[in-house]
Amino acid sequence: MSSVSYFKNAKHFIAKPTFNTYVSDGDALQYLHKHSATGAMHDSEERYPPPLCHPGTGEAVVGRIEAWYGFEIPPEKKIMWVHAPAGYGKTAVAGTVSKKLESRTDLDFNPVGATFFFWRTSPERNSPARFIITLAYQFTMSIPELAPHIEAAVKRNPMVLSKTLEAQLMKLIVEPFKALGELDSMPHRLVIVDGLDECINSDQESRIEKHYAEDQEGVQIRVLDLIRTLQSYHLPLCFLILSRPEPWIKQHIEANRFQTVTEILDLYEVGDHMKDAEKFVRDELARIAENLVPNPGDDEQWPGEKLVQKLLRRTGGHMLYAATVIRHVDVPYDDPHRRLQNLLDERLHSNPDLAHSSPFSSLFELYRQIIQSCPPANRVLMGEVLEEILAAYHDFISSTVHRSLNILDRISGRVAGRGIKAIRPLHAVMQMVDHEGLHPIFFYHSSFPEFLQSHPQTVLGVTVDVQKGVGRLLAGSLKTLSPVTMTSEVNEDTQFALSQWTSLWDAWKPSKEAEYSCQLKELLNLDLTACFVRANPSGIGMGFSILSCIFSLYDPAKNFLVRGTSLPSPFIEDAVSHLQSSLERAFLRTLHPDVFLSYSKSPSDSRWSWFILALHLDAYLAQIATHHPTGFANVFQALRTLRLEQEEVYELFEQGASPPWAQGEGKMPREALTNMFKLVRQSGELQHTDSVPMSSA
Repeated sequence: MSSVSYFKNAKHFIAKPTFNTYVSDGDALQYLHKHSATGAMHDSEERYPPPLCHPGTGEAVVGRIEAWYGFEIPPEKKIMWVHAPAGYGKTAVAGTVSKKLESRTDLDFNPVGATFFFWRTSPERNSPARFIITLAYQFTMSIPELAPHIEAAVKRNPMVLSKTLEAQLMKLIVEPFKALGELDSMPHRLVIVDGLDECINSDQESRIEKHYAEDQEGVQIRVLDLIRTLQSYHLPLCFLILSRPEPWIKQHIEANRFQTVTEILDLYEVGDHMKDAEKFVRDELARIAENLVPNPGDDEQWPGEKLVQKLLRRTGGHMLYAATVIRHVDVPYDDPHRRLQNLLDERLHSNPDLAHSSPFSSLFELYRQIIQSCPPANRVLMGEVLEEILAAYHDFISSTVHRSLNILDRISGRVAGRGIKAIRPLHAVMQMVDHEGLHPIFFYHSSFPEFLQSHPQTVLGVTVDVQKGVGRLLAGSLKTLSPVTMTSEVNEDTQFALSQWTSLWDAWKPSKEAEYSCQLKELLNLDLTACFVRANPSGIGMGFSILSCIFSLYDPAKNFLVRGTSLPSPFIEDAVSHLQSSLERAFLRTLHPDVFLSYSKSPSDSRWSWFILALHLDAYLAQIATHHPTGFANVFQALRTLRLEQEEVYELFEQGASPPWAQGEGKMPREALTNMFKLVRQSGELQHTDSVPMSSA
């Protein structure tokens, strides 16, 4: 997506589950459900309607999978990897297999043990953080005899849900299975993991500590290793993995450790894609034709064999291409005859040769035709809305498409509702129906935003320049923040601006000095202290927008406000000084005993918030230890006062700063904060301390 910093998704980390230390009898399964990624399950409301193979298609692949699984006779190789390029129906195959197996009435057990459908734009489903928890919860439903043992594991140690994935695997799955005793007589269940290549984020806690988005290769390999570990314990489970044939996935599965236990199925080679696409196209066009008034002058029913054959040649067996065409043609407000004819008219193609190139090139050419079909008067505004969606693609607090677009409208100075009207002609490639969830899903397939960003030049009157979208949202966010105080109301527009202005600024590349100067003036007029404090919707500490302000805070060459500008030095210095002083006031306010005590009395669990505050405070102390000794001393004094006046709360904060799940090999040590805690303890017997020897820090 747009080239933004790793803070782009920072607010999603707030979704990290918090964990109680005690679970009463009868609550364990509800507790497990609460922390599962329920939207990742094959029959979840979030995925409705679930992608399935069109009737009469995908039969060869589904049949191969069913033959491998064997139902009552376990396969020799208990892992199957099904791979294919984007848009060839892997998710539909996974959904169809799930549905067919669950509908079997000749078995006395449920063959589907668990499913997990990764999705790159869902914070709950693009990370492995809830992967093991979600599988374990589903096992309690699909394997009833396993439920008491999983329930007991959660009751014994509710904190297991915050352990490493590898520890969760042992405590929530392996050990409960082993507790059943003889496993050979149990029917084996199928675990379906779809879209492994859509798993692009590490667990949230790790991402914060490392201060960058973990390489997606590493996190996908980790999921594979978790599956391989489960297989190694010879549990009555089989695993169906579906993904694109990414090189690192292919290499890992073809290595010796996987090769001996994995059957590999190339969906592209096994399936008859031309036949499947033809079946789908003919059925769908016939359905559309049923609602059309026949033209008396036509010799054959619409669309006619000539157009059908032309469309089939264009699809090249690419089901995503075919489905996109059908969605484009099937509209109640326009003439399907004309829409299909225009789509297939070679004269309208900007590059007809692409029709004979790769399926993706043909798909991109189709996207051009869909844009061309949009009303010309609408295209400028359409381009602006697309720019803003791409600029803020991962940043929406709202859970629906309509609400998110309304936020963009208001932030950008438009009347709410104009955005959804502008992109409505793109219904073939963009979601227009709201589905409640953690994050709005704008695009049917990732290839459309990829197309928009790989073709930034003007396409038929629609120019998509993500940088322009970043600039508009930044300007609108700063304007939205101008009235923010410690006590002002925070609505969804303000919350968007509070949580995103720093990542937008970090991604912004102003083309004109005057534009940069204007935004700096807006920044100087903000109550940044209030903005930092109010950015966290959970109350305690500060929002994630503070992170990009802390790093390199005192390095002029790297400070995110400084951009090699030729603006007068005092002007830049004023902006940086405003940022520095606002950060200090925000931290000191947060650490005030009365404020901290009010947080501790909140009905919500504050342990996760304290951990986040500790991460922020550690990064801040590392910056100011040598550059701002007075600020360092002020934080010391604030922590010391907190300990003296609210010792119990202080102790909880110090413990929460380094919980067990944040310790161990590979975790980033918080040396600055640890040293500060030591200084505070050492000064415990002193009654008056005005400064801190910097050598001690």
